[in-house]
Amino acid sequence: MKITPILFVDAIEPSLEFWVGRLQFETIAEVPEGDRLGFVILKKGDSEIMLQTRESIKKDANAASGDILSLTSCLYIEVDSFKDAIERIRGAEVLVPQRDTFYGMREIYVREPQGQIVGFAARIPQTAAKG
Repeated sequence: MKITPILFVDAIEPSLEFWVGRLQFETIAEVPEGDRLGFVILKKGDSEIMLQTRESIKKDANAASGDILSLTSCLYIEVDSFKDAIERIRGAEVLVPQRDTFYGMREIYVREPQGQIVGFAARIPQTAAKG
């Protein structure tokens, strides 16, 4: 299991000087949102952090975006077995239903009992991702 925080920001570019410039994280993925960045994954050693703009979250999470944006971050947990994760979170309030993403992950976002948002994700097997 791998847990990655997602920080919600107004703009990604101002944060890059801190994370990349000062802390020496490397940008390993970025998703543009118009002429700016909407999402990035930063990595240093075994550590990862994701930054996502509030505007991107509004487009990505639709009806659940208000709940998600009431916080400043959430956890993104990459699991080996998505099926097992679904069983373990049964009964939790689902904010973003199960979906397959263009970047090859099967995801679901739920609210844990104290109100925090937790996303669970597993890599989509190549055969499933192709069709």
